[in-house]
Amino acid sequence: MRSGKKQKNQILFVLRAFQSRNYRLFFGGQGLSLVGTWMQQIAMSWLVYRMTGSALLLGLIGFAGQAPAILFTPIAGVFADRLNRHRLLIFLQVLSMFQAAALAYLTLTDHVTVLSLFVLSIVLGILSAFEIPTRQSFVVDMLDHKEDLINAIALNSFMFNSARLVGPSIAGLAIGLAGEGICFLFNAVSFLAVIIALLLMRIPRRNGVSPALDIWPGLKEGVRYALGFAPIRYVLLLVALISLAGMPYLVLMPVFAKDLLGGGPQTLGFLMGASGLGALLGALYLASRESIVGTNKRIIASSILFGICLIAFAFSRSFPLSLVLMFATGLGMITTLATANTALQTLAEEDKRGRVVGFYVLALAGTMPLGSLLAGIVAHRIGAPITLMLGGATCILAASFFYFKLPVIREQVQPVYRQLGLVEELPSELQ
Repeated sequence: MRSGKKQKNQILFVLRAFQSRNYRLFFGGQGLSLVGTWMQQIAMSWLVYRMTGSALLLGLIGFAGQAPAILFTPIAGVFADRLNRHRLLIFLQVLSMFQAAALAYLTLTDHVTVLSLFVLSIVLGILSAFEIPTRQSFVVDMLDHKEDLINAIALNSFMFNSARLVGPSIAGLAIGLAGEGICFLFNAVSFLAVIIALLLMRIPRRNGVSPALDIWPGLKEGVRYALGFAPIRYVLLLVALISLAGMPYLVLMPVFAKDLLGGGPQTLGFLMGASGLGALLGALYLASRESIVGTNKRIIASSILFGICLIAFAFSRSFPLSLVLMFATGLGMITTLATANTALQTLAEEDKRGRVVGFYVLALAGTMPLGSLLAGIVAHRIGAPITLMLGGATCILAASFFYFKLPVIREQVQPVYRQLGLVEELPSELQ
């Protein structure tokens, strides 16, 4: 009985952010919508490669969908700090639903072309550039207890990677049975879940919302703040380097699935699902963490794990071994990114959180288009395996650079955490 009660308490602790009604609504609606998002991403990659057989065009389409983040994400952070995040998020979700519906219509009626995929990818990229910083900075507004922020971010990662596990697997089967268009249609319908959830929320009015956007002054203020504070600066740099060099493995997956492992859409779905399962385990681990102690060590260790697994996967020609390596890759990836996100949102001042999250998304999603484009070009010339190996090595070097910056990070982060009441003292050996 005592062990059962202890186990129940542990589960409640891991799910403590669910005490907030708004967060429960968000989790349910967004979770279903993300399944559709992952189905669309896999179907888009497979459709492009089936139509063209070109790794270069895979990189170009990936670039088109991610490039808008470079221009619009920093501005989106100002919007998230100065406007009503709740209403802005609803508006952006509706527009994203229309984009998915247009993609489904063109594909199901056999009117889809590479050019239309390119244009719709740009549209989605612009919407995502505004939606992601708004959604991530909105998490704190949904919580009844602000100290649950760390847990909520980890549960968001769990939700994202649960969808990443389920979505690609469903997409692989759906593509084989009915084609790519059905995946795009499901994604369009799935947006209704998150829109309804957002409409049902009761969000208290946020203090400090500016009636004027003042985009340029607000952007300059955010840049000075983020670059002037070493812990935020170096976390953003690490995320940017890992995203640039390591994350393009997602774009190259069809090449490995079809040409190097001799599979089809189901093989692609299983590989992506294995990565999602690893990320799921990483998210559960982070959700069980009680405090921010050990953040820096987790960032470094998981970044190195991510890089090593990418290198090993690049040279694997065994499907079972590739699944294991994709599992470990997902584990390292999500532990790095979710821990970095938690550190940034915990450190950021309340009136600058949207902009700091915007810079995080810029470091993550803004460098991905450049990485996708570069990976496509390099893979076209020297092959996907060597390209992935170079990316993994860069991730390891980025983690090493972060390690050498730990003294200045520890010096500046400790008083902030004490001021927030998160810890009384943060021993350097535990950071």
